[in-house]
Amino acid sequence: MHCSYFAAERCRSCALMEQPYDEQLAAKQSHVARALDDRGDLAWLPPLVSRESGFRNKAKMVVGGTAAQPMLGILDAAGRGVDLQDCGLYTPAIHACFPVLADFISRAGLTPYDVPGRTGELKYLIVTESPDGELMLRFVLRSQESVSRIRKHLPELLAALPQLEVVSVNLHPEHKATVEGEREIVLTAQETLRMRVNGLDMYLRPQSFFQTNTEVAAALYRRARDWVTELAPASVWDLYCGVGGFALHCAAPGRDVLGIEISPEAIASAELSAREAGLEGLDFRVGDATAFAVGARQAPELVIVNPPRRGLGDELSRWLEASSVRQVIYSSCHSGSLARDLAAMPSLRPRRARLLDMFPQTRHYEVLTLLERA
Repeated sequence: MHCSYFAAERCRSCALMEQPYDEQLAAKQSHVARALDDRGDLAWLPPLVSRESGFRNKAKMVVGGTAAQPMLGILDAAGRGVDLQDCGLYTPAIHACFPVLADFISRAGLTPYDVPGRTGELKYLIVTESPDGELMLRFVLRSQESVSRIRKHLPELLAALPQLEVVSVNLHPEHKATVEGEREIVLTAQETLRMRVNGLDMYLRPQSFFQTNTEVAAALYRRARDWVTELAPASVWDLYCGVGGFALHCAAPGRDVLGIEISPEAIASAELSAREAGLEGLDFRVGDATAFAVGARQAPELVIVNPPRRGLGDELSRWLEASSVRQVIYSSCHSGSLARDLAAMPSLRPRRARLLDMFPQTRHYEVLTLLERA
C-alpha cells in the first residue's frame, strides 16, 4: 500500500507501510510465537489476513486549523494539526464524509482547539461506520459553548449525510492527552448504532467500545464460538465483555453465559442484543472483572477474557490459576501483557492460537489463544 502522507513524512503512524504485507504477517506471527513461549505443543491456525486499506470502521480525527479552514487528522510534534482526510485506512463511507464534516465545521463556526495555546472548542471528530453503512458522529468539545450552534445546523448535516444515524457531543474540558471526557449529550432521537456481525445485531452507544476492523472482529467471534461449541461447557464467563460480542456468540441452549463489563452503556447494549435475538441463558452485569471474579462463590467451566492493552493484571491472573476453571479463551491486543499474564498462571497452558491481523500496516495485532489446564 502506498501512502503519500507516509512518503512525505507528514504521518508515520503506520510504521510498516513500506513493508510487503506477507512480510508484515510473518513478522507478527514470529513475534507472538515468542511471546507465547511456543515449545512445539501449541497448534497454530493460519493467520487471518485483513484488507490492506479501507478496513478501519472508526476514525478519531484531531481538528486543527481554523473554523474557516479546518484540518482533520493528527497533531504534529509541535501540537499543530496535520490534515489527513485522504488517509487510505478508513472505509470509503468514512472517507467520503470528511469533506462534508469540514464544511459543517465552517458553517457552524466551530473553532478548533489549539493545543499549544489552549484556546478554541472543537477537539476531535469521532466517526464510526456500521456493517450496514450507517454512521455515528461524535463532536468532542471543550465546553457546551458550541452545542447550540451544532443543534441549529444539524438538520443540514443530516440532509447532507443521510446515513448519519447517531450524533452526540462529548464534553472534555481538561487539557490532557485523552480523546474524550465523561459526559455525553446525544443530539439525535436514535442513541445506538446497530453493528450487525455474523447474523447478530449488536448495539454501539457513543462511549462503548467495538473493534476497529469489522471483518476481522467477525472472524474473531466465530473462532471463539467454534472453540466453545467444541468444548461444550455448561457455564461461561465473558470478562471485559463490552457490548457482548463473545457472550452473544457463545450462547446456546442449556448453557449459562455471564458477561461482566465496567461500562453501564455497554451492558445496556448487550442486554438489548440478547433480548432482540431471543437468546436464553445470558446474563449481563455492570462491574469490574477482577473484583467480580475474586468475589464469586463459584467459578465457571470456561472463561473468556478480552482485557485492554494492560492485560489481566496479577490479581485476576492468580485467581484464574488457583480456580477450578478448565479452559480460558484469551483475546489479546498486546503480546507483552499476554506473556506476563501467562507467566502468572502456568497451569493454564496455551494449546491453540490464531493471529488475527486487526491492524495492517502497524506492528499491532490481535491473538486469540485457547488455554487448557495441564
